[in-house]
Amino acid sequence: EVQLVESGGGLVQVGGSLRLSCAASGLSFDDYAIGWFRQAAGKEREEVSYDSRTDGGTYYSDSVKGRFTVSRDNAKNTVYLQMNRLKPEDTANYYCAACSGAYYRGDYSTICLGTTFWGQGTRVTVSS
Repeated sequence: EVQLVESGGGLVQVGGSLRLSCAASGLSFDDYAIGWFRQAAGKEREEVSYDSRTDGGTYYSDSVKGRFTVSRDNAKNTVYLQMNRLKPEDTANYYCAACSGAYYRGDYSTICLGTTFWGQGTRVTVSS
């Protein structure tokens, strides 16, 4: 059984930092493109970052570029999302997703061209 478990969310003040973790069992992150997504109350889910299979890099949305960084610990089969200089608009439920294919960024949303496994999410609240 595949499981992705996020952790590390919480309440933080504006300008603070959090590090989210996404630990996988039942699959190897080496074989998947990993994405981080978030959904704020009353809003559509949006991509935060994802592995780009086209160039081997990591895509970051404009709203988080320069503040968020993704890293991996392959030995622990864990992916991290380091979030710095947090803003109130970063408040959301954050989800990691493992895509068996590649992420495709369309005009309105980013989709996985393959099978996706999702974590249960972790809540991030940034207070002003």
